[in-house]
Amino acid sequence: MIVEDRPRLGLGANWRQFALLVLVSAFVGAMVGLERTVLPLLAQREFGLASVTAALGFIVAFGVVKAATNLLAGWLGDRWGRKRVLVIGWLLGLPVPLLIIWAPSWSWIVAANVLLGLNQGLTWSMTVVMKIDLVGPARRGLAMGLNEFAGYLAVAGAALGSGLLAEAYGLRPMPFYLGIAVASLGLALSLLGVRDTTAYAALEEAGSPAAAPPLRTLVAMGTWRDPALATASQVGLVNNLNDGLAWGLFPLFFAAGGLAIDEIAVLAFAYPATWGLTQLVTGALSDRWGRRHLIVWGMLLQGAALFAIALTRGLGPWLAASIGLGLGTAMVYPTLLAVIGDVGRPAWRGTAVGVYRLWRDLGYAVGALAAGVLADRLGMPAAIAMVAALTVASGLAAAVRLPETHPRISVLSPPPTVTTVPGSRARAATPDA
Repeated sequence: MIVEDRPRLGLGANWRQFALLVLVSAFVGAMVGLERTVLPLLAQREFGLASVTAALGFIVAFGVVKAATNLLAGWLGDRWGRKRVLVIGWLLGLPVPLLIIWAPSWSWIVAANVLLGLNQGLTWSMTVVMKIDLVGPARRGLAMGLNEFAGYLAVAGAALGSGLLAEAYGLRPMPFYLGIAVASLGLALSLLGVRDTTAYAALEEAGSPAAAPPLRTLVAMGTWRDPALATASQVGLVNNLNDGLAWGLFPLFFAAGGLAIDEIAVLAFAYPATWGLTQLVTGALSDRWGRRHLIVWGMLLQGAALFAIALTRGLGPWLAASIGLGLGTAMVYPTLLAVIGDVGRPAWRGTAVGVYRLWRDLGYAVGALAAGVLADRLGMPAAIAMVAALTVASGLAAAVRLPETHPRISVLSPPPTVTTVPGSRARAATPDA
């Protein structure tokens, strides 16, 4: 591998390291994909959890831990360096498949997902930040599309593969042997091949240096104060609420509808596969068309797809709706990360990504908990329909508050609100966001 003496920004100048990070993202996604078909069924069939809320408890644990770890990862990445945090994340992921294979009780599964949350929060956050560092301001949408393409195509492949293995050999242990290989390879690539990218962030910042605001200021900006950052957090939370619903409730809903495990695996594959593949297009489109419209229409499409899943029956209709859900998610997911990259200065970009991912990944916990409680009280179709309505409301709220943040487009069409918080930039007047 060629190591350059002087860092240069841009995808072309850094394609080898960027491609390696894309591969690492695939291993990160595969770790969580292994659970998407098998664990909800394992909860009911091997551990006898009749309550949907109890069965989805592992997603609540995963979501809370991952959300908090995202914030810590961004902060540590800005201070310790990106690579060190990435390697620590992989070390924490190594025991996960072993705990699931050996679990004598459901508490072991929950503990495994605490470690998985730590693994995902550290590794996925760092692969995102490192890619943003390398490509510079012009190609962030494409970079995030490639990142999420690799991660969620791997989620889909692992969900399908583990489901087919479960159908042939049982829910344990065979599907999770894959996890041992995935974690080992991810650690090896990160330790031996990945270079730290902190110097690239410093290079981008050199043209207009600014001190990083305090952590509490960045949390406030990403939660309510900054229109772009706060709206991205809101939409991200609802988007991952949908994904938590799909991860935990859909396998149970489809099984109750009479589908076999291999058919459930096909649906578990179709949604993230569509999401992953079409992000190659949607991420790049956000660099041409802007961020705002893709986010708004993506959320509305997700809401329509969820209503379709709740109101229809059978493999064919559910497959079509799952593809629509994946397409809507692809319109939103990389574009939200590009918004954070547009607004966040290089000196505090890792922390800004961490704040966004804190709120986004709390959606897993909120989605699993809400889906479980609503399904136990009102039934699974009603739970899905209520989440669909929330998704539509989220898209409409984004249409009202989210400004356009793309550096080129926001200069041509200034957003209605300009951030003036110390340490942040007035996006309408800053073409090098």
